[in-house]
Amino acid sequence: MKARVERLRGELEDLGASTFLVAEPVNVRYLTGFASSNAAVLIGSDQVTLVTDGRYIESARSLDGTEAVQADRDLASWLGERLGELAEPPVAFEANRLTYAGYDALTSSGLELRPAKGVVEEIRSVKDKAELDAIRRSARVNDAAYERLAEEKFVGRTEVEVAWAMEQALHDAGAEGLAFPVIVASGPNAARPHHYPGVRKIGSGETVIVDAGAVVDGYSSDCTRTFATGSLPDDLQAAYDACRRVQATALEEVRARADARQIDANVRTALETAGYEVMHGLGHGVGLEVHELPVLRPTATGSLVAGNVVTVEPGVYLAGRGGVRIEDLVIVTNDAPEILSPFTKEVVTVA
Repeated sequence: MKARVERLRGELEDLGASTFLVAEPVNVRYLTGFASSNAAVLIGSDQVTLVTDGRYIESARSLDGTEAVQADRDLASWLGERLGELAEPPVAFEANRLTYAGYDALTSSGLELRPAKGVVEEIRSVKDKAELDAIRRSARVNDAAYERLAEEKFVGRTEVEVAWAMEQALHDAGAEGLAFPVIVASGPNAARPHHYPGVRKIGSGETVIVDAGAVVDGYSSDCTRTFATGSLPDDLQAAYDACRRVQATALEEVRARADARQIDANVRTALETAGYEVMHGLGHGVGLEVHELPVLRPTATGSLVAGNVVTVEPGVYLAGRGGVRIEDLVIVTNDAPEILSPFTKEVVTVA
């Protein structure tokens, strides 16, 4: 945790601040190892002060390298009255995370506040060794669940039933939780990228998209595979082939110094040239959250760096017919990407 704090301290000068107030729970956990629903951490040149209420204070006091201070449950109001005692101004805060009510409460301190956007998130986007190892473990759990799911019967079962089977497989494989609710989209529903599984019964000769992720040691994984319930019609088979082809090409481009926006643009061009509409970005970062920086989409900025963890998930969707999405989780390196989703990308036919 000390190295993460030092990376944040290195941003203070550029922000024109002496202290950084972090209150987003995921960012607090990243910087201190402290997980709770109500905490904030003040990081200055020589301080790491963790503020939380009485429900969590004993856990906070057990942490090394931080000073724990007990507060009221309304942290913003409590900090607004005491920020001058706890922090050296100016104080940077998470402008994209703090509510207006919270900001209003903090201003009562009278200290100069400096808005900062995405600073901790940018730091989080480059994973350290411990984080990469946790993500690898999470991905292995996810892969084991897909192996088990491939042995399940799909035809005649509802999407909800298959989603539950995948959830059980994830837990049995060692997941401590789900990165997000399992997506199962069959037949025409597979043309909806984030369809919520329903009571539709899965039929023969259609595609079934399964998108799932595990949480292991706090870190998420994310993988999507598209199954077939028998021989596919020509248009769906062509969609599968196109999706797999562009996904393989994109994976070759995912390495350090590659332009994130351009990788997405290349996939868009390939799919649009083949006559398909592109309905979402190519990928996103994964870590403590299942959606974080960096992103691979038209709004992306900058280049990938070694230590990023991203998904590569092109999709081809045919309204009223079905869809295909193939997603791998990838660690960015200076050379070829380390692919964490070994489950086959050949068409798997399920009963």
